[in-house]
Amino acid sequence: MERVEALIDQLGLRSAADTRIGDEGHRGVSGGERRRVSIGIDIIHDPIVLFLDEPTSGLDSTNAFMVVQVLKRIAQSSSIVIMSMHQPSARILDLLDRLIILSRGKSVFNGPPASLPSFFSDFGHPIPERENITEFAPDLVQELERESTKGTRELVDFNEGWQKKKFARDTTQTASQQALSLKEAIDASVSRGKLVSGSSGSMETISSYANPSLFETFILAIRYMKNWIRMPELVGTRIATVMVTGFLLATVYWKLDNTPRGANERLTFFAFVMPKMFYCCLDNVPVFIQERFIFLRETTHNSYRTSSYVISHSLLTMPQLIAPSIVFASITFWTVGLNGGLQGFLFYVLIIYASF
Repeated sequence: MERVEALIDQLGLRSAADTRIGDEGHRGVSGGERRRVSIGIDIIHDPIVLFLDEPTSGLDSTNAFMVVQVLKRIAQSSSIVIMSMHQPSARILDLLDRLIILSRGKSVFNGPPASLPSFFSDFGHPIPERENITEFAPDLVQELERESTKGTRELVDFNEGWQKKKFARDTTQTASQQALSLKEAIDASVSRGKLVSGSSGSMETISSYANPSLFETFILAIRYMKNWIRMPELVGTRIATVMVTGFLLATVYWKLDNTPRGANERLTFFAFVMPKMFYCCLDNVPVFIQERFIFLRETTHNSYRTSSYVISHSLLTMPQLIAPSIVFASITFWTVGLNGGLQGFLFYVLIIYASF
């Protein structure tokens, strides 16, 4: 919980901590807050490297800037953040440590955003005074792709030479600083538990999951119960369907006698009832489809084991079928003319329960 609370503050979500996310039919947090929540889900385990594909897509300039501000804070907390963007604003560009501009898979610029003016000036295409630098760079690249027979090959070659010229300065000093920074980064990652020292010899004992299986099952069961409480219409729909089905079958198979014909009709009744109970549970299919994306994303990130998800859902789904089984059995057992008394009734309830 300490990690979650710290992450809420880091993402700037304290004011929306107790607000539901919402969906198409229910109003919740804003688009920028929802995007920050999705980022928080991916960094809950404090990853070393975080890849994001257009994290500001679909957001206005203010929310996009706030999202990148959050990513900047994450990058300052010993994580590497790599993201793709299309024409970031000038404010967002100032937050970036390094910018890579690509054209057809080739790097046409690689360096700090502050070096863009000098880079294009050395290339022979200085940026005009009132020109937006974030618009000038992609426009120039597209212009070279359209008008030049070599495409952007000239710019790619110039970038390679410019990089060698730029980083050739103070090579010894820069290399020593980089080596020191790398060592410090590795030591910090080991101390924070994000990396394991090779000398520890404990690589094989480290689990891919943060929590034990029993704890995962418990937490997933609580989450499933909360979602189930929030959707009482599912329980009501299932019981209503079972009741309507029971009344219809009771009218069709009313008071069967004990003749051979009645025994045959009882077999027909059971043959009809058992598959019908399965169709009464199809209301769970839309819910599972909605949860499928969440399940795949969370299991891909090793948030929990697939077995923990299956066990938690099975343990809570099975008790939910007891009430519909008793309701259906109470409607049809005596009206159809089934025999056996209380023992027969309980056995009949068990058969209906197993049919779901």
